[in-house]
Amino acid sequence: MKFLWTPSSHFNLANLFTFVNITAGLMATYFITQNNFILAIILAWIGGAFDIFDGKIARKYKLSNEFGIQLDSFADFLSFVLVPVFLIFQASYAPELHGFTLFVAAVVSIYYVISGLRRLIHFNLHADAGEVENYFTGVPTPLGAILLWLVYLLNAYEILPAFGVIVCMLAIGWSLNSTLKVRHP
Repeated sequence: MKFLWTPSSHFNLANLFTFVNITAGLMATYFITQNNFILAIILAWIGGAFDIFDGKIARKYKLSNEFGIQLDSFADFLSFVLVPVFLIFQASYAPELHGFTLFVAAVVSIYYVISGLRRLIHFNLHADAGEVENYFTGVPTPLGAILLWLVYLLNAYEILPAFGVIVCMLAIGWSLNSTLKVRHP
């Protein structure tokens, strides 16, 4: 079991936590296709918990490496970009919008996905294994996902109409690559 504590291992403990995040994100995607939004959200939050722990484990036990950085960003893209966008599209846009407004929602969804991907790639290009900055520049993708979950809930409880969801998604997508400073937890 030495591989669990070896920084160069692709299957060290931190990366195993990241693999659980990926698994939860994939399962959440499946349950969205089945319109089981509650289970999908629970799985997404489980993935988020494992995302928190993988970084803490990597730093505490000095398991950070380039593979782990790339793997974590892939997991973040799946769990914090694709899953919430797919959820909102399936649960909020598809039932309420038609024609041109559904097309606009699709364009905004694609914009959000590209913004999230751009943010993660930019982060990877400037990340050093084991180092943590005090502030993020722009909203990190996990926080963007939390904001999208809140938008989803506002829509699910009929407080925010689908057009409002589009506007919020556009604003949150912009914030991912903005110059806003967000304190690192």
